[in-house]
This record gives sequence, structure tokens and C-alpha cells, in this order.
Amino acid sequence: MNEQPNNPLHGMTLEKILNALVEHYGWGELGIYVRIKCFNNDPSVKSSLKFLRKNPWARSKVEKLYLDMLQEIERENSPQWPYSNKLNKS
Repeated sequence: MNEQPNNPLHGMTLEKILNALVEHYGWGELGIYVRIKCFNNDPSVKSSLKFLRKNPWARSKVEKLYLDMLQEIERENSPQWPYSNKLNKS
């Protein structure tokens, strides 16, 4: 088995990625970031997975957004986050 300890997508299924994005952003915001019909018109995990599996370009956009989300969360949880120290001092 090929180990990929630094790849955040390693071991993640498309369904897990999609569910994490929906939980973090919601369908409305997700449909703004990745403009595909299945996110904006009567969205569901099942229909979105079907579309994403057939369209590698869309899957690539979703995976990139997931990586961006992980970086955003990491920044917000970082002790060096620019606003965290100012809020704690007030």
C-alpha cells in the first residue's frame, strides 16, 4: 500500500468530502463556490455524487474547495490568527 501521510485527500471518499463541505458551507454557499446545477437546483448528496463521479473537472473543483476549507479551518484555529490575540486582550 502506498502511504501518503501529507495528502489530506488520502483515505477520504468523495461522499465524506461532499458531506464535510455541505456541513461547513451549506448547499447555498457551496453552489456559489462551485457553480454546478446539482448544488443549486434541488441539491442532494446522491445526485451530486452521481454528477461528480461522471465529471472529473467538477470533482477537481470540489476537492480543491475541500483543501481550501481545511486550510481556512487550520488558520482560524491557529494561535497566530491575527484577531485571536486582540479579542482575548479586550
